[in-house]
Amino acid sequence: MIRMEQQRSKRLVVIRLRGEPGVRKEVLDTLKMLRLHKVNHAIIIDDRPSYLGMLQKVKDYVTWGEVNREALIKLIRKRGRLEGNKKITDEYLQKTTRFKSIEEFVDAFLKFEAELKDIPRMKPVFRLHPPKGGFRGSKKRHYQEGGELGYRGEAINELLERMV
Repeated sequence: MIRMEQQRSKRLVVIRLRGEPGVRKEVLDTLKMLRLHKVNHAIIIDDRPSYLGMLQKVKDYVTWGEVNREALIKLIRKRGRLEGNKKITDEYLQKTTRFKSIEEFVDAFLKFEAELKDIPRMKPVFRLHPPKGGFRGSKKRHYQEGGELGYRGEAINELLERMV
C-alpha cells in the first residue's frame, strides 16, 4: 500500500474556550485527542484533512486560525514548557537540537522542516492566561456572528497576543 503524503501548507493554533459541562461524549473524545483538556489550553497543528474534520466537530468549544511567526515565537518563549515546568531557552535548544535559537526553530517549523517533537521533553500543550481586556464577544457564538468560537483566520494572532 502506497501512502500519499498530504501537502500541508499552514500551521494552525487551536485554543479551547469553553468548559466541560454539557459536552457530548464524541465531542469530549475529540477534544481529548487534540489534547485540549482544559479551558485556555492551546495546541499547534497543521491543516491536514483529519485535523480539519476534528476542528469541525469541536467548533462550538474552540477557536483556531493561522499562526504567524511573531506570535509563535512569543508563544514558545513565554508559554512553552519542558517536563518539570521549565522554560524553553535558546541555550536549551543549542544543547539539545540543531537549532541555535527559538527564532531559527520557528522559521523551520513554519516551513515544515521541523516539528514540536524535535525539541526533547517539550510539552505539546501551551497553558495560556485569559485574554487581557476580556473577550470581545460571546463565548457561545461563532466569530463570524460577533462571538469568539470557530475559525478566525489571521485574527487568532491578536487573541493569542492577549493570552500569552
